[in-house]
Amino acid sequence: MTTSPYRPDLLKGQHILITGGGTGLGSAIATRFASLGAAITICGRRRSPLEDTVAALRAKGSRAEGIPCDIQHREKVDEMIAEAESRQGSLTGLVNNAAGNFLSLSEQLDPRGFEAVMSINVSGTFHCTQACAQLWIQRKEPGSVLSIVTTYIETGSAFVMPSAASKAAIAAMMRSLAVEWGPYGIRLNAIAPGPIPTKGAWERLIPDKSFEEKLRDSVPIGRFATREELGNLAVYLMSDSAASMTGQVIELDGGARLAGHGAFNGLMQLPREKLAKHFDSLRPPRQPRPPKAR
Repeated sequence: MTTSPYRPDLLKGQHILITGGGTGLGSAIATRFASLGAAITICGRRRSPLEDTVAALRAKGSRAEGIPCDIQHREKVDEMIAEAESRQGSLTGLVNNAAGNFLSLSEQLDPRGFEAVMSINVSGTFHCTQACAQLWIQRKEPGSVLSIVTTYIETGSAFVMPSAASKAAIAAMMRSLAVEWGPYGIRLNAIAPGPIPTKGAWERLIPDKSFEEKLRDSVPIGRFATREELGNLAVYLMSDSAASMTGQVIELDGGARLAGHGAFNGLMQLPREKLAKHFDSLRPPRQPRPPKAR
């Protein structure tokens, strides 16, 4: 466990919304914020993970609410934010963590898969960011937005092209809005983590143990970053300690990108037929589409 450099009430008085906060990195960030006094609202498409994370936070004495929401739809985002504020007061911060990603040969990529990743990552981030900013501007209140991107936004990466494209767009969005909304007192930053072990991501994106070991060996410090380290960096960026920091993308990858690491480029060494078969095995069964309303 990383030693905390922060006083226990650092985020007291803040109400922070975290998208995709029921699992993985979102849950870790929510837990860290709550431990420092913030009121937390988490959202996601599945109700069960939200309820589990909220129950765990409340058991520690934290203020936490979970609201199911598909951030791809702006009207749903507006409804979710209104409900969040009715429960715990005005939002002061937003963490755009919800994201879609999967491994695929790009020549075999289903256009619907590409569109889904772009919709969740880019449109969802925009919907939540603009909805919060409109409220802060109207109220003449400051606000802080933090988006989780990836280290391959500058280089791209084989086999996760939709993720690379969408996360690069999010980074450009944060940098653009940092300038445009700076006069309103709204700060926008991003964290670009390298691989951080979480159950969901590891099952979807790490083909086997040997690839995990090669990935770890490519990190100059010899290990992956931890969820606790990510939480501490997120706290700093959302706190008044970083009051003049905006438009920044901070890498948390142990120096891997600087050492020439291209995330999933290492898989290029394997035969395409083997990759295609393995990627298919990682993908959940396709659910039938609901019938369209007449």
